[in-house]
Amino acid sequence: MRAVVVEKPETATVLDVPRPTPGPGEVVVQVAACGICGTDKHIYAGSFLSHYPLTPGHEFAGVVSDIGPGVHEVREGDRVAVDPSLFCGECYYCRKLQGNHCVRWGAIGDTTNGAFAEYVKVPARNCYKLSDSLSFEEAAVIEPLSCVAWGQKRLQAQPGDSVLLLGAGPMSLLWTQMLRHGNASQIVVTDLHEPRLAMARGLGASATVPAGEGQAERLHELAPHGFDVVIDVTGIPAVLQSGFDYVAPMGKVMVFGVCPLKSTITVEPFQVYNKDLTILGSMALNYTFLPAIAMLESGVVDVKPMLTHRLPLEDFTHALSLAGSRESMKVQIAPQS
Repeated sequence: MRAVVVEKPETATVLDVPRPTPGPGEVVVQVAACGICGTDKHIYAGSFLSHYPLTPGHEFAGVVSDIGPGVHEVREGDRVAVDPSLFCGECYYCRKLQGNHCVRWGAIGDTTNGAFAEYVKVPARNCYKLSDSLSFEEAAVIEPLSCVAWGQKRLQAQPGDSVLLLGAGPMSLLWTQMLRHGNASQIVVTDLHEPRLAMARGLGASATVPAGEGQAERLHELAPHGFDVVIDVTGIPAVLQSGFDYVAPMGKVMVFGVCPLKSTITVEPFQVYNKDLTILGSMALNYTFLPAIAMLESGVVDVKPMLTHRLPLEDFTHALSLAGSRESMKVQIAPQS
């Protein structure tokens, strides 16, 4: 079968590799769609915890093609989305339902071979059956949406909260829709690129503000007392730090975007004390596939406007360069094309 293989940082090739065979409790999924994530860019650059060689790809959906011994809940031909999380289920954190902090944490496409391939082997327990109402392209966004669902559980935003989203990429657009249905009174989104801001407005943002000169003044006009919630979705330390300038007393600042390892920001402890601030992190997902699927199937979240590019395996490096650019939103690979 064909698969993208990152042989070392900055080197990726489509190779003919053996098709996987499922072991006990495993299935093989024929991949129909797999999204490009910021983590994939870090893996390619060599700035993630992955080993090499590796086939990345963790936002995916497809059809079960082979069943291993002891599998009963899914069958060949089932349409599925796959939670890439690999939790041991036995350690201290897993027993506290904190699988995203599992001491043996791994993820399909991050620490084991993933779905930028025609076929991928996965634990059967990680498969979630799909209704025919969702296309595979939509279903491949369940994984990032489940990360937002976990972030919302961590955040516990309240009805009537005013929210500032720093960044208008795909994750921000998912946040926008979820917060809109959570009865936020105001959802303001900032970004450098007007096309992204326009899409944010179309998906429920109450206002958008171009990042850069004039941003602080405009945000103050929109929220003179500050925002109840500030969420950084950029993963840029300087942008995250600026969020503390916009948060209201007793407000919350969420670190959602993935900043580079060992990067730092400056936070004034007195400011945190004096303003009664809460600072939250949100690491990946934690058994939040079912609420993500429910939100897509019910129409609470619509990802179709975000699906801007669909490319073959051979265009993997081009897809990486497109992801995050001003002319794209969600970029996906179609391994069977």
